[in-house]
Amino acid sequence: MNDFANTLLQLFLYILRIITPFFALLIIYQCFSSLRNHRRQEQPLITLGNLATRDLIPVIYWENSIGRGKTCDIRLGDNTVSRDHAVLYRREDAWLIADTNSKSGVMVNGTKIDKPTPVYIGDTVAVGSTVLVMQKADRARKARASWFFDGREQKTSASPVTLLFLTSLLHFILALQLCFAGEGFSPAPFLPYALMTGAAWVFFLVSRLAFHRASFELETLAFLLSGVGIILIGGYDLGSTYMQIATMAMGMVLFSFMIWFLQEPDRVTKWRLWIAAAAVAVLGINLIIGTAVNGSKNWIIIGPISIQPSEFVKIALILVGTSTLARLQTTKNLTEFIGFSAVCVGALFLMSDFGTACIFFLTFLIIAFIRSGDVRTIIFIVAAACLGAFLILQFKPYIADRFAVWGHAWEYLNDTGYQQARVMSYAASGGLFGVGVGQGSLQYVFASTSDLIFGMLCEETGLLFAIIIAAVIAGLAFYARAISATSRSTLYSIAACSVGGMFVFQSCLNIFGATDLLPLTGVTLPFVSMGGSSMMACWGLLSFIKAADERTYQGV
Repeated sequence: MNDFANTLLQLFLYILRIITPFFALLIIYQCFSSLRNHRRQEQPLITLGNLATRDLIPVIYWENSIGRGKTCDIRLGDNTVSRDHAVLYRREDAWLIADTNSKSGVMVNGTKIDKPTPVYIGDTVAVGSTVLVMQKADRARKARASWFFDGREQKTSASPVTLLFLTSLLHFILALQLCFAGEGFSPAPFLPYALMTGAAWVFFLVSRLAFHRASFELETLAFLLSGVGIILIGGYDLGSTYMQIATMAMGMVLFSFMIWFLQEPDRVTKWRLWIAAAAVAVLGINLIIGTAVNGSKNWIIIGPISIQPSEFVKIALILVGTSTLARLQTTKNLTEFIGFSAVCVGALFLMSDFGTACIFFLTFLIIAFIRSGDVRTIIFIVAAACLGAFLILQFKPYIADRFAVWGHAWEYLNDTGYQQARVMSYAASGGLFGVGVGQGSLQYVFASTSDLIFGMLCEETGLLFAIIIAAVIAGLAFYARAISATSRSTLYSIAACSVGGMFVFQSCLNIFGATDLLPLTGVTLPFVSMGGSSMMACWGLLSFIKAADERTYQGV
């Protein structure tokens, strides 16, 4: 009878493992379908009438560059107009126009301006020899289709309550598997499950009732990833999950604060230099009193609390690198960002945190390219970085050792390739549906819940579920790119694309480093890996993508 009961139990657990990836796929499909269906209709906000040609120019975006250049939102075929002449942008109380160092200047109602100036319906704006008059918009224009949005009318999608309930149920299935990871049934994993689920539902209620946010898809996806990581960590050490849950809750608070802070783009621009100074100071303190852990001096340890400051400086890098369109085109703004990025990357190299330095550098490239669009400049920067990396390898032997192991993990099976070889071996043993949460062997390998977490995903939950988890992170990047064209400000557009790129690149370093397709750099898998600083920073970074969604500040 016991054998029969055990057989039924194993069959039940196997069915749960088969259901898990398909259930996750359903949730993810519903989340991204909802994101795809809710799109602002691209109707003109106002219209500019050309007094000479009688042409009507629809103004679709909150920030619009005016000039003769091909990249301008409002392009004027007038030789007296500079390539980047002015910026017309909307704020809560009025439209404003700012001169961006043009040759002939900008005039509003016949008066030359020297600072951002309000423009109202009926006012005239002279740009070069072209005179434009602001008019009310024609609202008959339909939304355009794109590679992500189909341009059709909005459809009804799964409610936020349903999405969060399904995600909680997915986590319950994983936690139930963990209850049977030992010799018998243990209800202990249900306590951290209840705590993290309770935190998510409180977060949802506060977002809905206090902040009046109707959309919750991005938060649901982040909670899905965070919960999967917490339950995997529970299979290694149940006690470690409580700190991870606490930092997830603090990350949700940081996310909410960032949404408020980002609501006013001009507020971000005002504080950007103070944020940069604070970030440099934190990195400086880290260099002075930081503690080296596993070869990298990137930790500040105070009693039982350990903090990785570079994770929070990622948020500062995005804030400093972005700006409103009116300020973005100034040389001073770009110079400040380049200098700040160089200091951050240099400090990380001094800490021997090569992986995070690579993430910072790639994010810098993304922001620099979006801001300038100059491929030649980017190529020059990359070439200089390659030279710097070559010099660093000469003076940092342990980094060179990692490159030596790269692609040859099996040759260093019992030495520097130990971790990668175990990841590939144990991950393969998990098959499509895994051996069960908490029942894997990789959990006994050093850094299994951080640097090697993707291997644990493959072994315990199966290759199919692991790929789905990676696809969620890639999906966040695709969505960030999709909404960048309709964001209220270039600040949101650049920030969202940069965060999406950062998430994908960091995930690639984690996944491909653990599987020996790239050097093992010791970076975390966003939201999933163990690490309180990383968890909080990921939620903070997610706020940039959330802010780029126009629904965030419209309550619709």
